[in-house]
Amino acid sequence: MAKKNKKNIATLTALPFEKPIEDVRSRLLELQDLAARTSHDLKEEIDFYQDRLQRLTTEIYADLSSWERVQVARHPGRPLTTHYIDNMCEDFIELHGDGLYGDDRAMATGLATIRGHKVMLVAQRKGQNTKDRLSCNFGSAHPEGYRKSLRKMELAERMGIPIVCLINTPGAYPGVGAEERGQARAIAENIYGMFSLKTPIISIVIGEGGSGGALGIAVADKVAMLENAWYSVISPEGCASILWRSADGKEEAAEALKLTAQSLLKFGIVDNVIAEPVGGAHSDPAAAIEAVADYIDRCLTELSALTTEQLLSRRDDKFRNITRQHAAFSDEVLASAADNVDASRNNAEKTDFSPTSDESSRN
Repeated sequence: MAKKNKKNIATLTALPFEKPIEDVRSRLLELQDLAARTSHDLKEEIDFYQDRLQRLTTEIYADLSSWERVQVARHPGRPLTTHYIDNMCEDFIELHGDGLYGDDRAMATGLATIRGHKVMLVAQRKGQNTKDRLSCNFGSAHPEGYRKSLRKMELAERMGIPIVCLINTPGAYPGVGAEERGQARAIAENIYGMFSLKTPIISIVIGEGGSGGALGIAVADKVAMLENAWYSVISPEGCASILWRSADGKEEAAEALKLTAQSLLKFGIVDNVIAEPVGGAHSDPAAAIEAVADYIDRCLTELSALTTEQLLSRRDDKFRNITRQHAAFSDEVLASAADNVDASRNNAEKTDFSPTSDESSRN
């Protein structure tokens, strides 16, 4: 790992489906505390609960639903951009401003060294506490954030160093001011510009990959996702609100959107899935960050062997192939969505909307 004084970023906040895990963990901690305070020999019991905890965690995380993976991606203990910078980069010199309007803390850009590779790091930043989250706009970048990122990527091209993008955003900021300053154009210019950058690009979804906000820094030679990240045109809640006028259908929407790393790998949208520690990245942040650093190291070594012409040709072919596979992907997503819509309609038809006796008397 890059830095010697790594920050402890783990948290024991439990997700709803993790309750059985937390029950066993609580019992294990009680036994360990009792063993430390007394002379009782509890080794056999402690070993039993340690084994039980490991097996139960593996069993639950091996069969997560799409919505449960979304919850894992949003876990408050999941490592954020700041943690990756502190623990993965040997050095980081932040570069500010878009040269046009201002700076945007939701998009961190700067020079860094990862496993001996000099890179330009472009990373979406959510913030770690309330004050920080407000200043980072909860990871939703403004147009100046995307213009800043493209400006720094063009600098990387001139310097002859690769670009590493870390994606973690619920989506680009949709406010009036952002729209007035050209949000859609800024994202479109990023997508267009990244296709022609004559340097290797790696993009990794480390948490949430929301819509165009994620795509604005995701045109890369290698696109990967952490095992429990999500990447979609819309959030499950947003999709459910549009289709069923309520966010209550978020579980069905998450399933229909095919937003998990496993689904997107199947359809060729991403190149690789980076395995997380058993129990999710929040259970062992240091190991998750190490896995991302390993992936970056392998990819940069592979991409550095390509000529500029090969790099650009492969990047172009990669995204053209995605559009060719789009029909099969769309058919499956639409079929899944249609099934959920039909189910909702059937439930609505079964509901008795006739007025009650009180309502009839009032009429």
